[in-house]
Amino acid sequence: MTQFNLLGISGSLRQGSFNRHLIREAGRLMEGATFTEADIDLPLYNGDVEDRDGIPAKVQVLADQIAAADAVVISTPEYNQSFSGVLKNALDWVSRTEGAPWKGKPVALVSAAAGRAGGARAQYALRLAMTPFRPRLLMGPEVMVAGAPDQFTNGKLAEDEVYERSLKVLMKLLKAEAALIA
Repeated sequence: MTQFNLLGISGSLRQGSFNRHLIREAGRLMEGATFTEADIDLPLYNGDVEDRDGIPAKVQVLADQIAAADAVVISTPEYNQSFSGVLKNALDWVSRTEGAPWKGKPVALVSAAAGRAGGARAQYALRLAMTPFRPRLLMGPEVMVAGAPDQFTNGKLAEDEVYERSLKVLMKLLKAEAALIA
């Protein structure tokens, strides 16, 4: 694998979100990777719209990005003990595209949340929601950034070596997993 393509998906639409910062940090920490950040600001899934208009262009772009990536890192906030609605909407839309882009794709899940569990419940719910798509979900190390408002400085992980070290190990394992299927 000469060029490594990492796709990052943030489950938050907010430009300054901690989860957006976290996927960017994952991209920075994955050595030798070209990092692309996905856009999941998609229309709400509606079967009538799909029947009438087909798959929206932005959804097809996302599905194509997933298919073309060597690996994907998804960072989710925790909303009401689960992952975000916009991320669920993106998963629902992509599931309607041709070619099963998630199948066999190496995927790492991470999270950042204000609470002390760091988005653990959101990650577990996301892992369950992704199961039907049959990706190659990494089991760890788990990266759950707790107290997120205090863990980032200017969009970068603060001087807490534990989160950065764990994220670096996770990205190394994600790259190794992708190399197994290349």
